[in-house]
Amino acid sequence: MSVTSKHVRRPTLACEIAADRILAGRAADAGRTVEVSAARELAPGTVVPDLMESNLRNRSSVRQAIEDTLGNVGGRTKDVIAILPDTAVRVVLLDFETLPSKPDEAEAVVRFRLKKSLPFDLAEARVSYHAQTAGKGMRAVAAVVLNSVLEEYESAFRDAGYSPGVVMPSMLAALGAADAERPTLVVKVDARTISIAILDQEQLLLFRTLENMRGVTITGDQLAEEVYPSVVFFQDTYNLNIDRVYVAGLPESGGAAPALKSQTGAQVEELVTSSQIGSATGTVPRWRMAGVVGALIS
Repeated sequence: MSVTSKHVRRPTLACEIAADRILAGRAADAGRTVEVSAARELAPGTVVPDLMESNLRNRSSVRQAIEDTLGNVGGRTKDVIAILPDTAVRVVLLDFETLPSKPDEAEAVVRFRLKKSLPFDLAEARVSYHAQTAGKGMRAVAAVVLNSVLEEYESAFRDAGYSPGVVMPSMLAALGAADAERPTLVVKVDARTISIAILDQEQLLLFRTLENMRGVTITGDQLAEEVYPSVVFFQDTYNLNIDRVYVAGLPESGGAAPALKSQTGAQVEELVTSSQIGSATGTVPRWRMAGVVGALIS
């Protein structure tokens, strides 16, 4: 689900602005693999992801990094999927008995419910949502971003010569790489956050973003401890057990596997597989590419 979606055809380029680096990729013509990728590190403090404050503290550095990374992955198009840090966008799951069939009326209902869960005026924010069935009712997966924050990121892409026709938060983008036909836990670690999602039958049932002071050096036991309350909540709420666990954002996801498997009893796998990302992707680690890969192959 995107914060903005101006183009019917999904771009074949994606670029993620993270707190510590810019990542970019280009999808193969068939759209099921990422054939080329590139990355560039950012100096500390260049990007400070936040829901309400300015995020891009050095705009010229961010613009140059976008230009360099997207230039390295090539492609004739200038349309790009822009992927934002999870802490710059609030994702909220809202349950309804029903929603109006007219999009404008449905969005008004979603906005009304969101008012109680956000620390800013919704009149100053962009709201996008995806409605999915939830038992006998409906669930809206809503993504909300302040206009001022969104404009910062979109301007950085435009200044670099690209058109951010689709904008997504990193974790929602990453979910495009997951097979979630059965109860599935997805855990994505980055420099500042741990994002947790639980899906079943391709439907999003739980979504949380937690502060992560340890970055990618977090141990498997520490990660499992952070994830545990979400797993218990899911089991108690839906009376289901986790059947599969995907991990992204760790240099050795296998290090987290024993603790997560002990906690859930489920098989633990890397979210991004070798079949999803081509061999000609240079030196960019596969475990860092979940947002870009998921956005391009979903």
